[in-house]
Amino acid sequence: MKTLKRILLVLLALVAILLLIALFVKKDYAVEREITINKPVNEVFDYIKLLKNQDNYSVWNRKDPAMKREYIGTDGTVGFVTSWDREISDVGKGAQEIKKITEKERIDMELRFEKPFKATDYAYFVTEPKDSTHTNVKWGFYGKMNYPMNLMLLCFSMDEMLGKDLNHGLTDLKSILEK
Repeated sequence: MKTLKRILLVLLALVAILLLIALFVKKDYAVEREITINKPVNEVFDYIKLLKNQDNYSVWNRKDPAMKREYIGTDGTVGFVTSWDREISDVGKGAQEIKKITEKERIDMELRFEKPFKATDYAYFVTEPKDSTHTNVKWGFYGKMNYPMNLMLLCFSMDEMLGKDLNHGLTDLKSILEK
């Protein structure tokens, strides 16, 4: 019985220490990648502002070909929503909405995840003309992990996890647009 009490006290102390550490761990994260595409900014922007086109280059959109999709509104305009429901647990269920468009410059989107966990994060595309035939495209995500879930930011790097998928998606986007 004494041993069980000691084990319980050690476990409680460990949980208390972790909760205390979580008070000092950052809660916000941001990930951004970029690529240069050999096309004019008009052509690049007009393609990426259509969320349905993400099915052609986004790693996440291509993970489950059998996913259920729903669209509300006019693609490429503020307020357009695309929602998904997938059997694959790491992608789950959620929706993406275009929140703001600055023509030929920036698209801001809100991502609302329902499964495998509830969260609201944000994504964006920024296009910058390098010259009349080359466009720099930045694709980024940012969000917040509330206490005590922010402890997970000590265990894994959002930059590494999301960054490789962003790089892959941008490389595929470049291939599509440069054909």
